[in-house]
Amino acid sequence: MSTFVKAVLLVVIGFQAWIALAQDPNGCPNIVKRAGWSASKSSNVTYQIKPVQHVVIHHTATQSCNEMPVCKEIVKSIQDQHQKQNKWSDIGYNFLVANGGNVYEGIGWHRVGAHTKGYNSKSIGIAFIGDFTKELPSAKALRVAAKLLQCGVNMGELDENYLLYGAKQISATASPGKALFNEIKEWDHYDPSPVL
Repeated sequence: MSTFVKAVLLVVIGFQAWIALAQDPNGCPNIVKRAGWSASKSSNVTYQIKPVQHVVIHHTATQSCNEMPVCKEIVKSIQDQHQKQNKWSDIGYNFLVANGGNVYEGIGWHRVGAHTKGYNSKSIGIAFIGDFTKELPSAKALRVAAKLLQCGVNMGELDENYLLYGAKQISATASPGKALFNEIKEWDHYDPSPVL
């Protein structure tokens, strides 16, 4: 490869990186906003003090999804269940991650969720869409979740020294599923001993 071709490639790659940074200086993944999945209005909003100190990982124990139309339907049905059956003010999770690589904004940053009793007011709840008892989310979903966490730190939403847990460490649940729980034990910030 000639020096000229190498130089052109470096310029193109640098330009692409600059465009990506210009589009989102915090390096956030693609987040489908609430309007994008037809979220119902929240009946009550409680705000969090930031930066948030904890992250709790869940799975939704539903079917998994790749394509946006299917994922939007699943997220909307979770919100309906949380609001109508559980009588919560909104969907319980802050964010939901799909195998296809999109993140769906649940209640989003700044807001207290209803995902982990005793930790709601001091954590961000991230749920992977699907049942991950026997298998892992897609490699793309795992990468996107890591990107979302870094995005939260970059925006000042998450403390740079946040602690990360699987939901089963804090409450009587199988979530986030055995396979996913074993995976997150290897992640940075994982804490084997939550304070209950």
